[in-house]
Amino acid sequence: MRTMRSMAVAGTALALALGLSGCGLTVPADPDGTLEGVTHGELRVGWSADPGLISGGASDEPTGSLPTLVEGFADDLDADVEWTEASEETLVGMLERGDLDLVVGGMTDQTLWVDRAGVTRGYPGIDGADGRSIVLLVPLGENAFLSALERHLDDEVGS
Repeated sequence: MRTMRSMAVAGTALALALGLSGCGLTVPADPDGTLEGVTHGELRVGWSADPGLISGGASDEPTGSLPTLVEGFADDLDADVEWTEASEETLVGMLERGDLDLVVGGMTDQTLWVDRAGVTRGYPGIDGADGRSIVLLVPLGENAFLSALERHLDDEVGS
């Protein structure tokens, strides 16, 4: 009796596993396809100035350690970066509407934006962080994109 029950449970588990494998599920996933859309395309990045991390340059592109990290990530994805400067609140709204793929600035792991944006782990090793644990923001639920970004940041500045 016990063997029959074990076989039934094992058979059900196998059927479920096979069924899910045919669904094309990958983990982590991007429901809105951010990573796929950015790769070989355009990375739309919003930025807010923060001394030591990111500031306006002579052109429309910002300068500092955060732009250097973003450009390196874009290179990994074979993407061009389009920069947009605005306040954090405006940038988070743009991120929610799908107008941006990434937001950078002086946000830390204590950010209040966690209900409105995906947040990377904190990175205190970013040049200019001055002991703060800096985070970057991505669209909510875009976990494959977030994972790719965190792998890049781990390689560049450690976790």
